[in-house]
Amino acid sequence: MPTALKTLAATALLAASLGASAQKTSLLVYTALETDQLKAYQEGFNKAYPEIELKWVRDSTGVITAKLLAEKANPQADAVMGVAASSLALLDKNGMLVPYKPLNLDAIMSAYRDKKTPPAWFGMDVWGATVCFNTVEAQKKGIPKPETWKDLTKPAYKGQIVMPNPASSGTGFFDVTAWLTLWGDDNGQGGGWKFMDGLHENIAQYTHSGSKPCNMAASGEFVVGISFEYRANANKAKGAPIDLVFPKEGLGWDLEAFAIHQGTKKLDAAKKLADWASSKDAMLLYGKNFAITAQPGVAAPLANVPKDYEARLVKMDFTLAAANRERILDEWNKRYNAKSEKR
Repeated sequence: MPTALKTLAATALLAASLGASAQKTSLLVYTALETDQLKAYQEGFNKAYPEIELKWVRDSTGVITAKLLAEKANPQADAVMGVAASSLALLDKNGMLVPYKPLNLDAIMSAYRDKKTPPAWFGMDVWGATVCFNTVEAQKKGIPKPETWKDLTKPAYKGQIVMPNPASSGTGFFDVTAWLTLWGDDNGQGGGWKFMDGLHENIAQYTHSGSKPCNMAASGEFVVGISFEYRANANKAKGAPIDLVFPKEGLGWDLEAFAIHQGTKKLDAAKKLADWASSKDAMLLYGKNFAITAQPGVAAPLANVPKDYEARLVKMDFTLAAANRERILDEWNKRYNAKSEKR
């Protein structure tokens, strides 16, 4: 081919490439999904919608929730994916979400989605409380394996427990709300707070991540890490000497959920992401990480998670949790924040 034609052909290819790139829509998605999950979800979405590029802003649930609230007057996000339903209920209360009925909404269980029509948010999967217990370190120290939450208030566990800070971690927040549901709140006077007073005596540190307590238990830094089942299962699968404990009184939980953010200028693309996030293809991906997906019967059984796991979940009211969030966190911070890790 003559040089001039080669140059012309190369120019045409470059122009086509640039044109294709220019046609891509970029969505800014705020998320609290685990970093090691993002790639699979992005690839799954792009198989269905290759013309849409996802750009993630990731942090712990409490941090992402605070960031979104701080940006209320000048919203940046197009969508919120994999953030706690209790947080999305709070954003909805503040008028920050776009109600939308995704294509696959009817397949999602009513307990795992917003009750309004169309819904402001819908669930992806359940993530729930799990205690990571290091069997090797426990044996060295003569510490028994706990069976209940209240076991963790016994003197044998003093200085050996780490758990997430509920202000920064969705896992920590659902632990606290579950304990208040189980034993009572009564504006700081109930049995739930009395339990947390006892637990606090044995806490070494409150972390800013729901995964970190299990990672610390897995490495032997502490014997007990209050965490959630995905991180516990993942660490055990890598060979960590931990047992997964599901306390008998009941398990706190929340939904990783999806919503379109009010103020997006890319509503059509955000709706496509919602359609995919509610699809069976997406649920199959969620089911590789979590025992319960918002569409029933999709998730394969997970090793180390009991078959009656769903029945062990405490009754959660996400709207109520959102309404009481600020008061609960204020009370928690007054009592316990001195043991939180420094940022």
